[in-house]
Amino acid sequence: MPKYRLMSELQPGWREAIELLAAELRSRSAAPRTRRSYATDLEQFAAWAAGEGLEPPAVGPRQVRRYIASLSRSGAAPATTARKLAAMRALFKSQREHGRISENPAELVATPRRPSRLPRVLSAREAGGLLDSIPASGPLELRDRAIFEVAYGCGLRAEELVSLRVSDVDHDAEQLRVEGKGSKTRFVPAGEPALAAVRAYVERARPALEAPPPANGQAPSGEQGPLFLSKSGRALGTSDVRRRLRRWVARAPQTGEQGALSPHALRHSFATHLLDGGADLRAIQELLGHTSISSTQIYTRVESARLRSAYARSHPRA
Repeated sequence: MPKYRLMSELQPGWREAIELLAAELRSRSAAPRTRRSYATDLEQFAAWAAGEGLEPPAVGPRQVRRYIASLSRSGAAPATTARKLAAMRALFKSQREHGRISENPAELVATPRRPSRLPRVLSAREAGGLLDSIPASGPLELRDRAIFEVAYGCGLRAEELVSLRVSDVDHDAEQLRVEGKGSKTRFVPAGEPALAAVRAYVERARPALEAPPPANGQAPSGEQGPLFLSKSGRALGTSDVRRRLRRWVARAPQTGEQGALSPHALRHSFATHLLDGGADLRAIQELLGHTSISSTQIYTRVESARLRSAYARSHPRA
């Protein structure tokens, strides 16, 4: 892996190019995690290119392929290499749009082939067992039950869960207002188990977790405050959600035996169970907030794999 350099240590040409792209990503409301990932990947590429004596205009497809090859030799996974190549494409696209280069060299380099892995999916019985295993015995348990009922019942990403505000829950309309990727808003139906869990949390647990407002009064509270709070009263992060899910998975016998389970697996289960129940892909696409139907089509492969597995287990001539 190329030696990492601080942004301030990069050559001016590379620093300016990366900062220009960063400003564009902010203006397009790209997710903070995406911006951080691009910055890190591009700083590593810039350090490698500077070691080769290359400024941005001097980089061509041959140099991009050499860098990608160096990543593979150092043991980088295909998914990691593909992500870094995507960052490079964005950087050179920005440079081309600003007239700094005539063509995007990274566009001429093929993305490394990634192994096709189907998402982890719980059965309806496993999902129900996991949720029912979370007791209503205290504020943190009530909060966790609400989080994971919403994750499975509404198919939200972890980032969307922690971004929910109290005012985003509409009990009368039985729906949630969700701020998705790229600051795109969608309204997602919420079932009674999820709404009941949220109601119990807001009424019985959230007041105990909510920190007193600061003296300057600048932090949002009440209806505009974050829905899910930590025990210290701050907004939860996605790492908190993953950690709490690991805790409950370990305690649920139906899921604990199957190893780690991520919040995204609850989203996958939501979509797969909708497909099992007869929902069409376009409806599932809208509920998940996918921009492209191709992202949703993976669930047809999950269903096909499940049917093949059932056939192999059950049919005498399989």
